[in-house]
Amino acid sequence: CFLLFLLSSSSSSSQIHQVLKPDGVFIGAMVGGETLYELRCSLQLGETEREGGFSPHVSPYTAVTDLGNLLGQAGFTMLTVDTDEVQVHYPGIIEVMTDLQGMGESNCAWNRRSMLNRDSILAAAAIYKEMYGSEDGSVPATFEILYMIGWKPHESQAKPAKRGSANVSFADLSQIGQPPNTNKF
Repeated sequence: CFLLFLLSSSSSSSQIHQVLKPDGVFIGAMVGGETLYELRCSLQLGETEREGGFSPHVSPYTAVTDLGNLLGQAGFTMLTVDTDEVQVHYPGIIEVMTDLQGMGESNCAWNRRSMLNRDSILAAAAIYKEMYGSEDGSVPATFEILYMIGWKPHESQAKPAKRGSANVSFADLSQIGQPPNTNKF
């Protein structure tokens, strides 16, 4: 979340640009997107079953498209955003939630219930094991890692070719790698 704040704040983006040399690169990684979808789903179903509704208990994460847009708004060029998925197996939902709390990744939303009811946790634990559990009794927690690269603009960077300056047609691309037609009748 801090990185998003950093990129979306105009004063912060100017600070990043001040730190980087011309044609300097900004490289970062963060969790995002579909991180912890198993836990989210299980908590929502368990809380809905026991309390008739649910409140988010895991912080929202950034989508890939949002990250690219934020990097662009911060003034970076030649952007690259890539994803990787890492799955960690835990004995149960309590261990997943304990690790998240230890990492400071419990929900920071102000409009949520502050406590999760014990019955809701038990229901969510059963749902988690039933829907996602492995044969060995463990449950997976999936983390989507977003990697980002952006360059500080500089006149030495490669520029796109002028529109209409191509000397090869896309129609000719299908003929690449084929032997030339030498049959003349």
